[in-house]
Formats: sequence, structure tokens, C-alpha cells
Amino acid sequence: QVQLVESGGGLVQAGDSLRLSCAASGRTFSSYSMGWFRQAPGKEREFVASISWARGSFTYYADSVEGRFTISRDNAKNTLSLQMNSLKSEDTALYYCAADRLGRNGRPSSWYDYWGQGTQVTVSS
Repeated sequence: QVQLVESGGGLVQAGDSLRLSCAASGRTFSSYSMGWFRQAPGKEREFVASISWARGSFTYYADSVEGRFTISRDNAKNTLSLQMNSLKSEDTALYYCAADRLGRNGRPSSWYDYWGQGTQVTVSS
């Protein structure tokens, strides 16, 4: 069992940066692939980024955030991060971190077994 708690959201202006964090409980965090998803009002939840469990982690990004967002993890601290630069108004959403206990590292939300409650990011233009 893994519990996930996101933090770091807030209200920023377009072009600003934010860093989201996700604190994970449980001794098996290091063996899980992790992902960030987001959901804007009236829209479906969408994939943002994911990272594998292994050292030398493999990462994947949605096209809409590629080059602006960076996902990383610190297995020693059981922490997942998302550095978001050059934020746009369309990045406004509730951001969730999620854990895939099978370590598949990918886009489908159905792969993820554990989810946090989310942290709100609002970007004003």
C-alpha cells in the first residue's frame, strides 16, 4: 500500500515556474513507476509525465509539456517532483501524482494503482 500526498500548487502568472512535490509512504516506493496527471474543469484527466523506478530513470512527457516540465524522483526521500517552467494558462488544472506498482512507466491512467488527492495549479494570463 502506498499513500501519496501532493504539494506545491498555487496561483502564478503565465511564464512563471512552479515545483510540485509528491510525498509517498511505504517501503516499496522505489520499485514503483510514478506519474503526474492533471484534470482541468470540464475535461478528462490527462497524462503529464512519468518516470521509471530504476536508477537512470526513463521519462515520458505529454507533447504539451515536453521541454517545459521535468519529472524527477528521489527514492531515498520517497519523493516525486514535477518542475514546471514557462507555465501557460492551459496548464491550469488539478495535478495528481500516481504510482504503478507493476513498474510499467507509461501514459494509461489505468496502469496506476495509487493516487493522491491532487494539488491545484492556476496560471493567470
